[in-house]
Amino acid sequence: MMSIMESFFRALFLILHLDKELLRIIALSIKVSGTALAAAALFGLPLSAFLGFRKFPLRGLMISILNTFMGLPPVVVGLFVYLLLSRSGPLGFLGLLYTPSAMIIAQTILAFPIVTSLGHSAIVSVDPIIRQASLTLGATPFQVSLTIIKEARYGIMSAFIAAFGRVMAEVGAIMIVGGNIAGYTRVMTTTIALETDKGNFELALALGIILLAISLIINSVLHIFQKKDLTRAGR
Repeated sequence: MMSIMESFFRALFLILHLDKELLRIIALSIKVSGTALAAAALFGLPLSAFLGFRKFPLRGLMISILNTFMGLPPVVVGLFVYLLLSRSGPLGFLGLLYTPSAMIIAQTILAFPIVTSLGHSAIVSVDPIIRQASLTLGATPFQVSLTIIKEARYGIMSAFIAAFGRVMAEVGAIMIVGGNIAGYTRVMTTTIALETDKGNFELALALGIILLAISLIINSVLHIFQKKDLTRAGR
């Protein structure tokens, strides 16, 4: 018991004294996950809007596939990206394996269906009266689309936050494609796993505390946006 308490206090010491290694790992984690979220939003939001505004053959199938991919096992994504970027793979010539770029690719694949599917749900849940009112006032189709997206903004933000929380807590895929290289591809989740195996509990606990704090902030912000979304829907 004493050993656990000592490790906990040492972990707090690392956090309060802004340990350089700790800050470097946190910065890389946020950089990788933030970039992955931005990439997922760049491709996912237009697709979610397209699925929400247009009716076409196989639309239902695409939505079902996206909903299924929300639960993609991270290790499967890691294996797929590894095979894609390995020397014998189709993109092996890029030399991206065991780099932060490979980690970003893996996390983007994980975040994309979450952003797209939840974004689509937010768009289609907007009251149809808003579309009809916009058309009655003479708005163009593009202006109508912007109005609906504006009305769905809280749901879309919830999609972004949920995706960011997923990729920040992910360990399997980035361990496979990043290699967990010290000072280069080592992020919070992979460091926690490694340092726990080594018995270096103070660093693992420090990162665990930070990760829990980030998760708490993400979930709190998500709750706020969901509450606003429900309030708007109940007007």
